[in-house]
Amino acid sequence: MRLDDLQPALEAERFSLKATSRLPTQYGEYVLHVFEDADTQVEHIALVLGDIAGQGNVFTRVHSECLTGDVFSSQRCDCGDQFKLAQTLIRQEGKGVIIYLRGQEGRGIGITNKILAYGLQDGGLDTVDANLHLNLPVDNRKYEAAAAILKKLNVAAITLLTNNPDKVSSLLSHKILIDEIRPLQTEVNASNQSYLHVKKLKLGHWLSLEIL
Repeated sequence: MRLDDLQPALEAERFSLKATSRLPTQYGEYVLHVFEDADTQVEHIALVLGDIAGQGNVFTRVHSECLTGDVFSSQRCDCGDQFKLAQTLIRQEGKGVIIYLRGQEGRGIGITNKILAYGLQDGGLDTVDANLHLNLPVDNRKYEAAAAILKKLNVAAITLLTNNPDKVSSLLSHKILIDEIRPLQTEVNASNQSYLHVKKLKLGHWLSLEIL
């Protein structure tokens, strides 16, 4: 057996289920699972609505932690709006899963560096150039945790709610079957239009944008 064949099983063993509870929300009653990464001790969340085990076309949002957008309602990004839109679509579908990947703040550079990058953006740099100015990667995120959690949830195949082609290629490389890709188009505002245009033009995200 090749190492490539063993890799998915090894990744699945790395992420263990630590806690489960129901979570009533305004978008329906989820089951919340906490998974821990044995290598880093980072805890990731899976929010599951309905019966997804063994199912295909499961609406799935793989969401990177964003304190400023998800909690503080920042308008500098589209993260919080994407999260809410994903919940809305999953509620309409009647089942789905949101995997909330922690430790991925600022595309994986951490909250302190993210705020340093914000300061540089206020001075005129875009989000990509600000990271590079700080000698940081443009995007340091990994998605093996999401793939391992989907396998542990016994999801057969997914409809991925994303604008990010790198997320698609990463999940495919980890043997996740993707039936469909649905971009999450959210409202552009004066504070995030530059950020979104950089996502589209420099990072290749699937976005339809108009200049405000």
